[in-house]
Amino acid sequence: MHAPIFVDTNLLIYALDDADPGKQQAARAWRAALWQSRRGRISYQVLQEFYVKITQKWPKKRSQAREEIRDLLAWGPTPVDDDMLERSWKLQDRYRFSFGDALIVAAAQISCARYLLTEDLQADQELDGVRVINPFLLSPEAIP
Repeated sequence: MHAPIFVDTNLLIYALDDADPGKQQAARAWRAALWQSRRGRISYQVLQEFYVKITQKWPKKRSQAREEIRDLLAWGPTPVDDDMLERSWKLQDRYRFSFGDALIVAAAQISCARYLLTEDLQADQELDGVRVINPFLLSPEAIP
C-alpha cells in the first residue's frame, strides 16, 4: 500500500494559475495522481488558505475555488483542534517554523501522511516521520 501524501496550499493554487505553465502542469499532474491513487490528504487550514488566496488574486474564480473545495472535502480534511495546536507549537519551537508551516506539518502528521508536498519547506527534510517533497522537483511517479 502506498503512503498518504499531504498537500499544501501552493500546489492547489498553481493548478489554477496559468502564470507559470511549468508549475501549473506539475501541480495538475500531482492533483490527478493523488485523486487516482486516493493518497491525497488535506486540512481545513489548507482549504481556507486556498479560498482566501484564490479569491483575492482572481475574484472571478470564486465559484471555481468553491467547487474545488467541495471536491476536496472527499479527502476528509483534518480539522484544526487542540491536538493540532499543541503539535504545531512543539514543531514551531523545535524547527523554528512559522506558525502556519508548523500547522501544516502537524496536520500531515495527524492525517498519517508519510509525505508533505510543499515548496515552502526544505525538500527531503524529515520532520518526525513526514518527508518534505517539493512537487516541482519530483513527479508523482518518483514517490513510492
